[in-house]
Amino acid sequence: MTMTMTTYEDAGKLTKEAMDNMLRSFAAMTKGFQQISAETADFTKRAYEHQTATVERLFQAKTLDKTIEVQTEFAKTAYEAWVAQMTKMSDIYAGIAKETYKPFEQTAKSASAVATQAARDTTSQADQAAGETVDAAKHAVDAAEQQAHETAH
Repeated sequence: MTMTMTTYEDAGKLTKEAMDNMLRSFAAMTKGFQQISAETADFTKRAYEHQTATVERLFQAKTLDKTIEVQTEFAKTAYEAWVAQMTKMSDIYAGIAKETYKPFEQTAKSASAVATQAARDTTSQADQAAGETVDAAKHAVDAAEQQAHETAH
């Protein structure tokens, strides 16, 4: 009976811990998505400002060579900015994944510890029951042998 109550108590603790960890995980994910939104808005603003500045420079260009130079510079810097932003966003997504999973690491460790202890308890009880069964069988065999010996005499 004691093991059963302990098992239910452990299950209750694990359930509470899992729920708390789920909430922490959800909070980390929400924070990460807010960071992604802020980064995306900031990148969009910088890109718009860069495009506006490029258009102004294009209007000021007096020759075809200068126009091509402005467009080439724009393409190069826009591409570099995009690659840098995508690298930054990848790091943010990786951070979100890591932070969202982190609370569940402890739950997994706790669940493993509880399961290991339950297995040990069950094994111990099974060993004890087996020992008692062996003892009872020995007594039954001894009694049967004694009865057979008495019947034979």
